[in-house]
Amino acid sequence: MLQKRFDQVFEIMKQSFPEAEYREYSEQKKLMSSSRYLLLTEENEQNEVIGFLAGWELESFRYVEHLAVSPNIRGGGIGKRLMDRFMKQSAKPVILEVELPEDEMKRRRIGFYERLGFCLGDHSYIQPPLRAVRQQTLSLQIMSYPAKLTTTEFEMVRKLLYKEVYGAPSVYAHTYNS
Repeated sequence: MLQKRFDQVFEIMKQSFPEAEYREYSEQKKLMSSSRYLLLTEENEQNEVIGFLAGWELESFRYVEHLAVSPNIRGGGIGKRLMDRFMKQSAKPVILEVELPEDEMKRRRIGFYERLGFCLGDHSYIQPPLRAVRQQTLSLQIMSYPAKLTTTEFEMVRKLLYKEVYGAPSVYAHTYNS
């Protein structure tokens, strides 16, 4: 049953994110054995996954790595329910990454998180590569809940994400300094 659930999550991930924004199947599946990696799902009446939130429980904050809903049923409140569940599970601050607000869809996505109480950060941020084959980095911005990160907090968050989530060498912390 877990295999089927993971496969459904991965299919939604492939439909919802550019390839550079998620790991290869085997690498993504390895995360399931980590006690810090969290996966919340929403299922329909047929017990099929229709939405998911993949996140991390880190020392001083929680991190939302992926939030996605099946493309044919977006806009029905499933993403909000998943975020609400995740945010209520802990009193720790919540961190996530968003694409730069360069087009209407990206601005709408930022607005979705702002309506949940997230604050868009001012610091430049580069996501290290998620795939070994195509070493592609992404320029993103950090959003935080319940308050905007200070420069010191941002640096701590960035270093912890690079180390724990991306397994990026410490050189990234210097190369991608804001």
